[in-house]
Amino acid sequence: MENLYTQIKKAKTQNQKLLAILIDPDKMDWNTVAILISKINQSPATHIFIGGSLVHHNIIDELIVRIKQDCTLPIVVFPGNPSQISDKADAILFLSLLSGRNPDYLIGHQVTAAPILKQTQLEIISTGYILIESGNETAVERVSKTKPLDRHDLDLAVNTALAGEMLGSKLIYLEAGSGAELPVPMEMIKKVAQKIEIPLLVGGGIIDLHGIQRAYNAGADLVVIGTAFENDLNFFNP
Repeated sequence: MENLYTQIKKAKTQNQKLLAILIDPDKMDWNTVAILISKINQSPATHIFIGGSLVHHNIIDELIVRIKQDCTLPIVVFPGNPSQISDKADAILFLSLLSGRNPDYLIGHQVTAAPILKQTQLEIISTGYILIESGNETAVERVSKTKPLDRHDLDLAVNTALAGEMLGSKLIYLEAGSGAELPVPMEMIKKVAQKIEIPLLVGGGIIDLHGIQRAYNAGADLVVIGTAFENDLNFFNP
């Protein structure tokens, strides 16, 4: 069976666009989890991401097990720190915050996570994570204590993505941040997509189906939708 990364790469070569729904365990209402899963099953989602910048409750394992009871989509951990690792998932984005210079998020947390991950069967997908200025301070900025890249500095975004690719990242993730006021600029997505060869993920600040399509048209291979879906489980309903 192909691993998830191979599937993502194949989708890119075939120009098949992917969609991940991001679930933040801290925002979960267990009374509506069955409805959530049902809405995901009815949506065009191809993946489920689980995690957040701040996850105070140790419920990730329980949540993944519950989702897998009624949903067959691959589940990928999108961790804010090593405490969010779950061997119940199918894969994990092994993130390095390339846009910041806080050593904890460049390599520190990764060193802590490495021996834990070694004991799991998780598929580990090295991901260069680039935070883009989005009009307001996001949770990622507060927690990581790093500043996002200037949304108007396209060359810096491109060069940061290229550096991540050259360092061995398998994915590049352009992120405006959870609850962002503005999405990643379309021109930035386009320029980064043109320069890198690995799959490009884009998320944050996308509030409607048109925003998803615009990101695809600009060159995103996988779009991540979180807050908009959390706020409206009928987000994908026609």
